[in-house]
Amino acid sequence: MNALSLLIDNQDVQASGGASFERHNPMTGELATSAAAATLDDALRAADAAAAAFPGWSQTPPAARRKILLAAADKLDARAPDFIAAMAAETGATAGWAGFNVMLSAEMLREAAGLTTQITGEIIPSNRPGSTAYGVRQAAGVVLSIAPWNAPVILGVRAIATPLACGNTVVFKSSEICPRTHRLIAEVLVEAGLPKGVLNVVSNAPADAPQLVEALIAHKAIRRVNFTGSTKVGRHIAELAARNLKPALLELGGKAPFVVLDDADISEAVAAAAFGAYMNQGQICMSTERIVVDAAIADEFVTALATKAKSLKAGDPRENNTPLGCLVDASAAQRIDGLIKDAVAKGATILAGGGIDGAIMEATVLDNVTAEMKIYHEESFGPIVAVTRVSGVDEAVRVANDTEYGLAAAVFGRDTTRAMAVAGRIQSGICHINGPTVHDEAQMPFGGVKASGYGRFGGKAGIAEFTDLRWITVQGADHIHYPF
Repeated sequence: MNALSLLIDNQDVQASGGASFERHNPMTGELATSAAAATLDDALRAADAAAAAFPGWSQTPPAARRKILLAAADKLDARAPDFIAAMAAETGATAGWAGFNVMLSAEMLREAAGLTTQITGEIIPSNRPGSTAYGVRQAAGVVLSIAPWNAPVILGVRAIATPLACGNTVVFKSSEICPRTHRLIAEVLVEAGLPKGVLNVVSNAPADAPQLVEALIAHKAIRRVNFTGSTKVGRHIAELAARNLKPALLELGGKAPFVVLDDADISEAVAAAAFGAYMNQGQICMSTERIVVDAAIADEFVTALATKAKSLKAGDPRENNTPLGCLVDASAAQRIDGLIKDAVAKGATILAGGGIDGAIMEATVLDNVTAEMKIYHEESFGPIVAVTRVSGVDEAVRVANDTEYGLAAAVFGRDTTRAMAVAGRIQSGICHINGPTVHDEAQMPFGGVKASGYGRFGGKAGIAEFTDLRWITVQGADHIHYPF
């Protein structure tokens, strides 16, 4: 297999050192992708290309940017089979999950296209006679975009679509786990007519990531950083960005609570909890990690949830005949198995699942989880949900907030006024009433609080992240009085 190249100035470029790295299929161990391992010089060359392209792209009329983004959306839809194949080979994704990635990503491109004419300003009343004051939003410059592997098309497109719509140019550092999938996104945009240098893609060997990211953040042309991934890495990127006085948008880990009040519709809550916990094998930042259920209905709820989990079979995603596929690698399954063993040793009960075969893990329900257990606090990122029983609303809120994370949450209860009040007390960037924790729409402000990061992707909120707000005044005929 020829090594996948870098993309700089719309040209396929091999790494200057000639090195490459490999990604293997998590199910078979076969070679999935060989990709160029960029050097520091390669990464800086990509940033230079983006800087050179910025003046022209930032002055490109919104209609022209919109046309390219809309064309890219159509081309992305048309290449769905390529994305499905790439995701299956690199991440073990099911065809259903990969197809959903393509569908939502195309909508994100269309939403970004619509934003090109929503980058507006305002006239602000001035106290100086004859002065007209404007608040004007302008493209910030070069954006460094870093996306993960778990929803690679969605999160890859999200990392670059709004920056491009706002008139920025982009250096996209692809994930070491899915370089082919991420490279396909760039190919779609270039085919749609994106000018040279506007989007540049850098792939790297895993060991080289820290130095490449540090060098890119320090590059004088980089004016914004956006990163989706683990909180551990996000903290480091935040420190680097702060050291260089560059704004960062960070969407990091999650430990989403799913609060089931005593008046919840149990069948609806079970369906939503199972979807939120097991979709994509729980490898989603919004995944339902913790169920906080009122003791008054806990027995009925957990029995129904366990029955549902047992019906969700896991299997080889290549066969496309089971709702659950495999984890990103066998080590992820072993890590989760360690969390299960710790919880059981401290009093938790396995109500469903727990079985592991290589990278395949059964849908698992752990009951009677307490704060002494590792899984109560640590993000599992797998097909497992931890149930904690509580008494009343106040304890439910306390347990829901007893985490360093704050991305997504859900509250189930027939009394929506009470459920809304509970949602208002939960510390999260996103909360759904009577709906699953896993939910995304292209136009919504997406992001978290606490250790889940800061800033918002999506819709008009994204415009604020990727533009500079400038104050510009024009003095009319009125004379300005100066004190000397």
